[in-house]
Formats: sequence, structure tokens, C-alpha cells
Amino acid sequence: MPIVSSSYNPPYRFKSGFISTVYSGIVRQVNSVSQQRERITLFDGDFLDLDWSFSKEKTNKLIIVLHGLEGNAQRAYILGTAKIFNQNEFDAVCVNFRSCSGEANLKFRSYHSGVTEDLDAVIQHIISTKKYSEIFLNGFSLGANVTLKYLGEGRSVPDQIKASVAVSVPCFLYGSCVELHKFKNVLYHDMFKKYLKDKLKQKQKMFPGLISEADINKIKTLKDFDDVYTSKAHGFNDALDYYDKSSSLQFLPNIKIPTLIINALNDSFLSSECYPIDEAKTNSNLFLEMPKYGGHVGFYGKDDIYYNEKRALQFIGEYC
Repeated sequence: MPIVSSSYNPPYRFKSGFISTVYSGIVRQVNSVSQQRERITLFDGDFLDLDWSFSKEKTNKLIIVLHGLEGNAQRAYILGTAKIFNQNEFDAVCVNFRSCSGEANLKFRSYHSGVTEDLDAVIQHIISTKKYSEIFLNGFSLGANVTLKYLGEGRSVPDQIKASVAVSVPCFLYGSCVELHKFKNVLYHDMFKKYLKDKLKQKQKMFPGLISEADINKIKTLKDFDDVYTSKAHGFNDALDYYDKSSSLQFLPNIKIPTLIINALNDSFLSSECYPIDEAKTNSNLFLEMPKYGGHVGFYGKDDIYYNEKRALQFIGEYC
């Protein structure tokens, strides 16, 4: 499809990618979303925690929401999405990836940017309840890459999945890795590295035969983390192999349901390859919107309703 023009024009201070990203990630609070937790068992005996919130009216429509790196189902951008959909007669299930629900997962492996089998397990579980005939996906950052890869990597996508939205998606992982290692992103880089290393130290205590303290001490960058842990725990040769095989960019031509990508041009996490213009122009199901502003998952809006939330509701509403 042709590139979608964007009407997003935030107040002056939120034209800064840094301010919009930090405000949305740290300052923003979303209230009045009541969640109920469900734990499901996965194919390998591990578990996922799903946090549900519901429309006041009975509905057959569901939005599945996927968080970003080291996020969870209580982050403001996740709750904001659940809230606006609940208010418009959708139930919402917010997925906590393995190790992200406040409790360590059981296996040495955890989650990563391309781990679509867990999303498939969630979808199959939901379909088995026979409660929802219209299911939609909304992924953010890492979760957006998982969403796009899931839709395009060749599986038979269930008929109940009608449309999807991917926000701030690093669809070319190596390019985003390079960006995150630049000085402009040092605060984000170091924050992510700290969270990931803290979890890995816990893994080391659980599985001392699989990783040593010396291995963890070698980690100085996010790429080091992916070389030392992500790649080895999930069957890749190294970080570069992980980035190559897990990037959703290569799978975009195969997406067969209506899908909206919203990537801000001032998102400091994204490389030029993360704006898939050619892929959008040649796939009638792919819609690419590139607002000038918004940073990384930072599309500030009036009354604490973010632009991406309104756009997701609008886009998905066209396919209900």
C-alpha cells in the first residue's frame, strides 16, 4: 500500500524524541484498568502470565498486546492500549513474556525479539476457549517485531486474527543494535543492560552449569549480552545470527492480514532500514505511517490518550 500520511503533531516539548520517550516510559501513569492474571503452561513446561481486562459489554472482540524489551503488562503504554480498547467493546489480554511478570521463568531460555512460538501458544490457547471470533494484535518495540515475524514467517495464521498494529518496531535488529550502542542512546543502553544482567545473575544461580559468573562479567554492552546469553540460550550461533534470523523485515512481504506500522522518524532506536518503505509499497496488506515526532513509544496525546492508541483503535475498527 502507499505510505500512510500522519496527522500527529504534539505540543512543542513533545516534539523532542528524548522527552517524549522518557516521559512516556517513566512519568506517564495510566489508571482505571483492572487486570486479572491467568497463567498458562507452554509446550516445554514453562509458563506465561497473561493479564486480562474486559469491556463492560459482552464482546467477541479481543486485542492481544505485547510489550517491549524488559517491559511488562503494567507498563503505561500497555495499560493505555488496553484501556482505550476496553472502553470501545474489546476485551484485552496483555502478555508478559517469559521472566517479565515479576517471577523468574522455569527454563534457562527466556524471551527475545523473534520468539514467536510463545505468541502462537497464547493465540491457540485463546482460540480454544471459543470466546472470540475477532482477534487483533498490537505489539510495541520488541513485541512489535515478534508480531510482524509471527504473521509473516510462513505459518497458517488462524482465521480469527483479523488485523495488527506494530508500534516503534525495530524490524532490522542489527541496525537497531548499532543505534542503541551510540552515545545518543547511552542512558537507554545502560538501563537495559542493567536489567538484563540482573536477571541473568538470577539465571546463573538457577543454572550454574550453563553460565558462569565469569561469563556475566564479560558483558559490557547489549551485544555482549546477546553473544553470551540470548544467542546461546535460544539456539543461535551468536548475536549477529540472532539479529539476522529474528528481524521481521525479511518477513514483511509475506504478511497477509491488514497491518499498520507506526515508526516515528525521530525514534533514536531505529536505523534507516527500520522504515520499510519498499515493503509497504509492494504489499497491499502493509500500511506504513512515519510521524515526524513520537520518539520510541512516545506518542503523547491530549487527555492522556496517546496518538498510537487512537490510531490502533481506528485502524483495527476498519476490520471488525
